[in-house]
Amino acid sequence: MVQDINQIDLIVRREIEALIAIPLIKAYVVALGEKKAMEVARKVIQELGLEAGNMLKLFAGGDTMEHLGRALLLFGQGGALESDILEADNQKVAVNIRWCKYAEMYREHGTEAYGYLLSCGRDYALMKGFNPNIKFTRTQTIMEGAPFCDFRFEMEKENYEK
Repeated sequence: MVQDINQIDLIVRREIEALIAIPLIKAYVVALGEKKAMEVARKVIQELGLEAGNMLKLFAGGDTMEHLGRALLLFGQGGALESDILEADNQKVAVNIRWCKYAEMYREHGTEAYGYLLSCGRDYALMKGFNPNIKFTRTQTIMEGAPFCDFRFEMEKENYEK
């Protein structure tokens, strides 16, 4: 019986990925050195993020700010995130994540040092794949020890009319 991976909550997929990827990354650090191994891992994560952004656009049915609002719900499946929407319109979306099961999951496995790389580190590439005209900024993450993550999305001004 084949199951559609998209039927599995993203938090569960990230946990499975981490349990496989982290031992591989650690082995590559031993074989290649930390700098080279982490450079390769970051490159792969960025490529996965870009691909995921393209898939997210398909899932959401488009790449507008309205579609982005719907798509962001995917990351909170299974109660993985608790957030406050500070602003949401056709030009801007501002969200603060005040609780993150992703960060807790990495801590529970003793792999928090890799959490930013494997999860947060793909967010910029994901947004580029979703819509390169949406400017994404974030100054802090729970994964890095901040009290909340500050996600900000803004449609580039020349693309407001689209």
